[in-house]
Amino acid sequence: MFFEGSEKKIELIVTPETPSLRSLGRPFWETMVGKAHAEILSSVSNDDCDAYLLSESSLFVWDNHFLMLTCGTTTLVHAATHFIDTLGTDAVAFLSYQRKNEYLAHLQTSSFEDDLKLLRQKISGHAYRVGHLDSHHHYIFYTDKPYQADPSDITNELLMYHISGDTADYLRSTGQKIEQIRQRLQLSSLLGDFAIDDFLFEPFGYSVNGIRGKEYFTIHVTPQEDTSYVSFETNLALTGQHSELFAALLHALQPGSWDIIGFNSPANTLGFPANHRLGLSNMTLEQGYELSFSHYQRCEHEYLLPTRL
Repeated sequence: MFFEGSEKKIELIVTPETPSLRSLGRPFWETMVGKAHAEILSSVSNDDCDAYLLSESSLFVWDNHFLMLTCGTTTLVHAATHFIDTLGTDAVAFLSYQRKNEYLAHLQTSSFEDDLKLLRQKISGHAYRVGHLDSHHHYIFYTDKPYQADPSDITNELLMYHISGDTADYLRSTGQKIEQIRQRLQLSSLLGDFAIDDFLFEPFGYSVNGIRGKEYFTIHVTPQEDTSYVSFETNLALTGQHSELFAALLHALQPGSWDIIGFNSPANTLGFPANHRLGLSNMTLEQGYELSFSHYQRCEHEYLLPTRL
């Protein structure tokens, strides 16, 4: 059974004159999610953020910005254009749209180039590819409005491929329990003071959102053998008690390779498994975001069996 785990992502910051996005209410966000061909499964809230767990990934809504991730064959770009059509381009201070190359791109309903054409019909901006075209790479579009990012506005993304070991075997097994998955991912020790909302899919697959004040994290697990993919994203700084957060997940899931994407966050490889960094890219966005991309491969060689077609 194949499922495309890699996500499309939109992050949008509104202008100060725009009413609180949280005040738009759940029906508005249900419509937004529906435009991407996904649905809201559950939610958790605090004084600063509403976090929605989706049938395909996650949506986080703060007063002045939102973040939405969708996987599978979803059409996230239509959610983006719907938001712009509804609130208008004057409400948009900054928008970024990211998309990773897929395992089976021909099953998608659009390419990044198709999405880019739709976005540019609504709002102007720049587009780039980071990474090797014949390997893991990512696309980003961002608006060219005169917005200036706060240096404390950070994002850290860890994208893992071909997970292995005991935890990977468990995530592909029958009779899984949410409590066991939380334990194997070390959520209590790593992120225990976050309010979390999680869901175990059938026959397998796992998603979790966590919020603490304005901070968030989200994990999405697509454990299918040969095409496994796990994403982790947070706006936590990878310093202090969280300095080895990525390392702990890498040791638990033992991916064959992984990508790290950071916005205003310097690379931190403390405690990583032995690896080769195969690629590195850095760029400065006009709005002040420092974007970094690195692709790593584990040193141990993986034995690959021929696949009968």
